[in-house]
Amino acid sequence: MMIDLNCDMGEGMPNDAAIMPYISSANIACGYHAGDETTIRKTIDLCLRHNVAIGAHPGFDDKPNFGRVPFQLSQDEYYQLVYRQLEIIQSICKEKQASLRHVKPHGALYNMAANDQTLSRVLAKAVYDFNPRLIFYGLGGSVMIQEAKAIGLATANEVFADRTYQADGTLTPRSHPSALIQNVTQAEAQVLQMITQKSVTTISGESIPIQTETICIHGDGEHAVIFAQAIHQLLTENGFAICPVTKS
Repeated sequence: MMIDLNCDMGEGMPNDAAIMPYISSANIACGYHAGDETTIRKTIDLCLRHNVAIGAHPGFDDKPNFGRVPFQLSQDEYYQLVYRQLEIIQSICKEKQASLRHVKPHGALYNMAANDQTLSRVLAKAVYDFNPRLIFYGLGGSVMIQEAKAIGLATANEVFADRTYQADGTLTPRSHPSALIQNVTQAEAQVLQMITQKSVTTISGESIPIQTETICIHGDGEHAVIFAQAIHQLLTENGFAICPVTKS
């Protein structure tokens, strides 16, 4: 059995080098919500050193709010927002003789798309037009996955080790006091449930089905390194080979 363990990186946090040995895919900030060309280069170097798949993590152009505040843009503006960030990271990948493998929207852009079929279609089209061989990471079972598949992209159903879920399968908003999982035992239990039972327990206490192909750990989390180590060990002990998502 194979599973992908991904982490959002290149966002100016001090944990990237410590996390990298435990993951199989990195989602690298493209300079809009966080980071710059220097951090992109450093993160790609780390990926190459540890044989970690390189992904783009495009978000809103809003560093003060870390890309976590929604913006209402035109469809063309959403398209260009993603396309331009892919151009930035691709140019550095080329410089480093590295391959860009996947794309995962960041923060508010991700959460908006998970509930918006039209926005999901626009984001998927931007990725497909840039490179139809890229894998699109989206919230498991959401319209993000549906629209990316419909346009012809390979996809990865993503779940979260360090976030809680609502009854409709979406992530609990960060404004909610129970949005973040801070306890490693709780994170391990949620991951184990997601990969073995294909379900997750929501903040209201009910169990809902979930599709799991890649597990996310947030690199800016307070316990990011501990979570990465613990979940890597948990997956290995349960017979999972941790490796990048394969195209399907």
